[in-house]
Amino acid sequence: MNAIDGIVQAVLYEGYMLYPYRPSSVKNRQRWTFGSVYPQVWADWSGSDASMMQTECVIEGDYEARVTVRPCFLHLIERDVRELNEPAAAWTGLDELSSRSVTSLEVGGRRLDAWQEAGEQHVEVPVLSLGELCTEGLRLPFSLAGSSTAEPLVETDGRVRGALVRTRAAIVGRVECCARRIDERTFRLTVRIVNATPVDEPQRLNRDAASSFALLSCHAVLALEGAAFVSSIEPPDELAEAVAACKNIGLWPVLVGSGERHDTMLAAPIILYDYPQVAPESAGDLFDATEIDEILTLRILTMTDAEKREMAAGDERSRALLERTENLSANDMQRLHGTLREVRAGTGMGRACPDVSEETGEAPEDTAPWAALDAKPRLSCVNVNGVALQVGSRVVLHPHARADIFDLALRDQIATIESIERDFEDHVHVAVTIDCDPGRDFGLARMPGHRFFFAPDEMEPLREERPS
Repeated sequence: MNAIDGIVQAVLYEGYMLYPYRPSSVKNRQRWTFGSVYPQVWADWSGSDASMMQTECVIEGDYEARVTVRPCFLHLIERDVRELNEPAAAWTGLDELSSRSVTSLEVGGRRLDAWQEAGEQHVEVPVLSLGELCTEGLRLPFSLAGSSTAEPLVETDGRVRGALVRTRAAIVGRVECCARRIDERTFRLTVRIVNATPVDEPQRLNRDAASSFALLSCHAVLALEGAAFVSSIEPPDELAEAVAACKNIGLWPVLVGSGERHDTMLAAPIILYDYPQVAPESAGDLFDATEIDEILTLRILTMTDAEKREMAAGDERSRALLERTENLSANDMQRLHGTLREVRAGTGMGRACPDVSEETGEAPEDTAPWAALDAKPRLSCVNVNGVALQVGSRVVLHPHARADIFDLALRDQIATIESIERDFEDHVHVAVTIDCDPGRDFGLARMPGHRFFFAPDEMEPLREERPS
């Protein structure tokens, strides 16, 4: 389990909070959209939420093989901020002190907001053999008691100003496991996670209130001893039919851990590839593992002081994220800029664009994946409206009507061609710097944010470049 903890944690906290990591942000007012398992009573009433998740996968082994199932999820915690009507000299318990609920409180130089948190929960399931799962199966109830705790908030002078009250609802559920023999050495494993929490009058709850009783970001880790999982993505031909017959509801099983082993699977509420990994360049969790770390990091650093204070006030995890981001070194930032891990070149490179002139040269002796691209003749110019534009030529930009908003903002700007590039599909891209950009020198140094790519038909030669 330790070897795959990084990817499991990334899946568990995917969407826990999103940039700009503040309660006032609209997209953070309803969280945990992936893998939420609601009480069956609520799900039946709402008609749109799941009360059960199921994963099925194929195993090669025998009856003696041992199976470990580890369901995991987040349990919602409502965090209330209480301010004492009068500061107290000592903490004697919230029940004995007069207080009121507030949305925000400044204590000891730190702001604390009322919001939500979450606690990790793991269901302990006994290890069973495939034989036991085929003959008896498993139906394991579990329950989590509701609780309410108060954490005193103390000023620097020792006076108690208030308290953080954390409340979580009771949850009842069950884990169901069974297996079915397909042939002499092949089995289908089924794991189902059900939320059976009783809810009175579900029609009186909104979805946020119902989330208090939900299994959030629910997933399961499956492990084997003495057997092997079959990939759900790339099964061998002889087992493709058995894999296709598996029924996955809200979960998708992929192989995790070492690529040489087939003994562990992660059934996740988001679709992953086999053996997913967290990029080693990542400095830590940004709670959006499908996003680019560099973009989110730069966005955080551009926040105002007031926005950063709100980010730190909402949740301990967001406070730690802010602190880590602000402490990144220049080397850490450079590592985030980008890493090329693998390029798969196709067999057909296509033909050269007829409006492109090429510089000839010998192909380098290189076995790298991008060698085929490097071996192609370099582009010396591109013809636009009968004018041969080269590096250094000046142009007027006319982005397509369906270009992104940033390109449209550069409409009619005068730019200078910095390079002419060609991709694997033989599409030509002209990199330019904007003449009026104060950071144009960064663009010439090929830094992001000051170097822009346009197609040849999105520009026209500047009047001085046109033929007489």
